[in-house]
Amino acid sequence: MELVREVLLEPLIQSPSLPLYYQRLGTLLAEEQRRRQQFYETVAEDQKAEFINGEVIVHSPVKLEHEFASNNLNKLLGAYVTLHDLGYAGHEKMLITFTRNDYEPDVCFWRQEKAAQFAAAQMRFPVPDFIAEVLSPSTAAIDRGVKLDDYAAHGVQEYWIVDPARQNIEQYVLETTGYILRQKTNSGLLRSVAVPGFEIPATAVFDRQSHLAALRALLQTEAPPT
Repeated sequence: MELVREVLLEPLIQSPSLPLYYQRLGTLLAEEQRRRQQFYETVAEDQKAEFINGEVIVHSPVKLEHEFASNNLNKLLGAYVTLHDLGYAGHEKMLITFTRNDYEPDVCFWRQEKAAQFAAAQMRFPVPDFIAEVLSPSTAAIDRGVKLDDYAAHGVQEYWIVDPARQNIEQYVLETTGYILRQKTNSGLLRSVAVPGFEIPATAVFDRQSHLAALRALLQTEAPPT
């Protein structure tokens, strides 16, 4: 990722107009921060809203297939994380603060060293170790675009893109150059990198019987190695 940033910045650094670019960017970012503060002050708890590149994105209600997949993955991850006291698994309405943007991922996870710092009244949270986004027609471009880039740039170790319409899951793992697609599957076994010992069949996110079987199996697993 560092190499990519250097390649992008080098033409600007070499340009004689660099001070003008800097001044213009400073003005833009100052206005963006004003809008971001306004977003914090006005966003309602019953809204699912995100602040992305200076714009407030309010999400429409989701289809049942989206809710079903999101809820299933959250139950599996949440049960496993709680059983083994690994940290905290969050679902949908937790506002995650990145350097520039604020997101509400469908499912996310923080390791214990981060989660131990959370307070009961906290409303904005640090970058997670694991994020899963469930695609919908209105969010697919964002989930595959700015979010994928931002999550990688800020060190989210693992990112799953869940497609409820096609019933498949893409597992991205962070490497030095960015995310690498480890697998895309509709029936294979997903072994998490960020959540030690967490593994489920992809079908457990989309199919009720497979979900119940996977949940029973997770509740019988031994604690993962530390």
